[in-house]
Amino acid sequence: MPLLILVADDNLGTRLSVSDYLEMSGYSVIAAEDGQQALSMIETHHPHVLVTDINMPRMDGYELVRKVRQHPSFRVLPVVFLTERTDTEARIRGYQTGCDVYLPKPFEMQELGAVIRNLLERQYEWRFFSGDRPGLTQPDVITLPDRLSDWQSPSKIDKMQAEAIAPSPLVIDLTEREKEVLVLLATGLSNVEIGKKLYRSPRTIEKHVSSLLRKSETTNRAELIRFALENRLVN
Repeated sequence: MPLLILVADDNLGTRLSVSDYLEMSGYSVIAAEDGQQALSMIETHHPHVLVTDINMPRMDGYELVRKVRQHPSFRVLPVVFLTERTDTEARIRGYQTGCDVYLPKPFEMQELGAVIRNLLERQYEWRFFSGDRPGLTQPDVITLPDRLSDWQSPSKIDKMQAEAIAPSPLVIDLTEREKEVLVLLATGLSNVEIGKKLYRSPRTIEKHVSSLLRKSETTNRAELIRFALENRLVN
């Protein structure tokens, strides 16, 4: 079955153009016109990627992603922000909230397609080689143009082969505070929420997150959490 992408945007033209492009690229697409509807659709349909605007009625993109990250099932769901808000503060807030990629409008559809493909390849490469393929039953083959379908097909590489070539867990030197921050990140909390739990400022938490990204050689929160889970740094 095709991979499912949720597009959330209150602008009908954007929803239609993005949805049409992604469907032509081989994905299944569902669309929401506000954050509240998007959250409900995520809980119902469990999409593989969320593409969302920030400025939306009833619930904006920041709040949507914050709520998504609080749900254990969606803590590593790839999230792309598409927005007219291009100032540095808005981008920083987006990454602190938990988005993986921030694309300012106007954007090129080909770039969006490349971003989504990259996020999915990273996501499913990690899930396959870690033996974690939730919701994938024996007859299922998740289809995506080219090699993702190969990774998902049980006939290509069975679990024993995957385990044989999977890398051993890495050992990295983390401070006690970094370990605390990493555990809370894995639960889907934002920097602000982590700061409240640890009685530290968001800026201090941001420094710890930056250190974790550097030590793990990852580039965003989703990759960091995948790295932590894969290498058993968190449960």
